[in-house]
Amino acid sequence: MDRIGTRRGLSLSVAWYSTVSMLTSLANGLFGLAGFRFLLGAGESANWPGATKAVSEWFPNQERGLATALFDSGSSIGGAVAPFVVLPIFFRWGWRPAFMIPGVLGFLWLIAWRWIYYPPAQHPRISPAELRLITADRTENDVQGDNTPARWLDLLRFPQTWGTIIARSFTDPVWFFITDWLPIYLVAKGIELRSGLIAVWIPFIAADVGNFVGGAASGYLIKRGWPVGAARKAIVVFGGIGVTLLIPTILTTNLFAITTLFVIATFSYASFTTIANVLPSDLYHSNSVATVSGLSGTGAGIGTIIAFKLVGYFSDARQATATHAFDPIIVIAGLVPFVGMILVLLLVRNNRATEEGQVRRI
Repeated sequence: MDRIGTRRGLSLSVAWYSTVSMLTSLANGLFGLAGFRFLLGAGESANWPGATKAVSEWFPNQERGLATALFDSGSSIGGAVAPFVVLPIFFRWGWRPAFMIPGVLGFLWLIAWRWIYYPPAQHPRISPAELRLITADRTENDVQGDNTPARWLDLLRFPQTWGTIIARSFTDPVWFFITDWLPIYLVAKGIELRSGLIAVWIPFIAADVGNFVGGAASGYLIKRGWPVGAARKAIVVFGGIGVTLLIPTILTTNLFAITTLFVIATFSYASFTTIANVLPSDLYHSNSVATVSGLSGTGAGIGTIIAFKLVGYFSDARQATATHAFDPIIVIAGLVPFVGMILVLLLVRNNRATEEGQVRRI
C-alpha cells in the first residue's frame, strides 16, 4: 500500500477479494471453501492499512480521529446490515449466490472509488485553500507522496512502532472475545439467551458510539490547543480504565448489571481502538503509515488467535464452577487493555527518532 499508493492499492485489494468472494460459489467441499476463505482474508487484510493511509492523506490531525471512527464503525454497521442482505439471497436462491452477489457489490464500490478518490495533491476538484488546510502539518515528502516505504526492521527499531502494535494487540482480542463469547458467558451465568438478547446487541451500539466519541473528543482537545500526543493519550487512558469494568461482572448474575458494565467497557474499548487505528497516521510519514498499520493488524490477529485458544481451554477446564467458569478470563480481559494503556503511554513519545525526523512529533 505504501509502495503503490492508496488509490491503486485499495483498488487491487477490493478487486481481489470481490473476485474471490464470487469464486467461492464454485467451492465443493470443506477444503475448497476453506481455501477460498483464506484467499478472501488475504485480500481483505489491506482494508485497514489502506483506510488509515487515506485518512492520513486527506485529514489534518484534529480531524483524523473522527474520520478513523467513521471507517472503523462502518465495519460494524456492515456486519449488522449484511444478514438482511445475504439471508434473503440464501433462502431464495441458495448459498452460492449468497457469495456471488456480495462480490458484485464490491466491484460497484470499486467503480465509485476509482472515480472519487485521488491523493489531495492530485485531486482535480480541490482548491488551493483546501489543500493548505489538509497539508498544514505535513512535510514536503508527505504532500508530494513519497512512495519509498521504510523497511520493517527499521520501523521496528522505534518504540513508537511497538506502542502502535500493542495498542491494537492488547485491545482487539478483548473485542472479539466479547463479540463471539458473550452469549456463552451469559448462558454460563444462568441467563437464558431469550431474555438476554438485549445484553448481546446493546454493547455493539455502545462500541459504535464510543468510536465517534473517542475520535471527536481527541479532535476537540487538539482544537483547544492540546498537543496531538496528549489528546490521543487522554482517550487511551479513558479507554484502558473503562475496560476494567468488565471485571465486576464476575460478582453478579443480574442481567441489567452485566449489560450496563459491558456497555461501559465496550464504549471505552471503542474509544481506545479509534486512537489505536489513528496512531500510524499521527506518528509516521506517508510512506510508512500503511506498513505500520499492517504491523499492528498482524499483532492484533496473532493476539486474537492466542486469546481464543486460551479462552476455549480455560472455559472447558472450569465447567464445574458453573456461573464462575469465565471468571479468570473476564479478569484478564479487563486487565489486558489496561496494561496496553500503560505501555502505550510509555512507548509513544517524542524521542531521538523524532528529533531526527524519522518519526513525526506528537
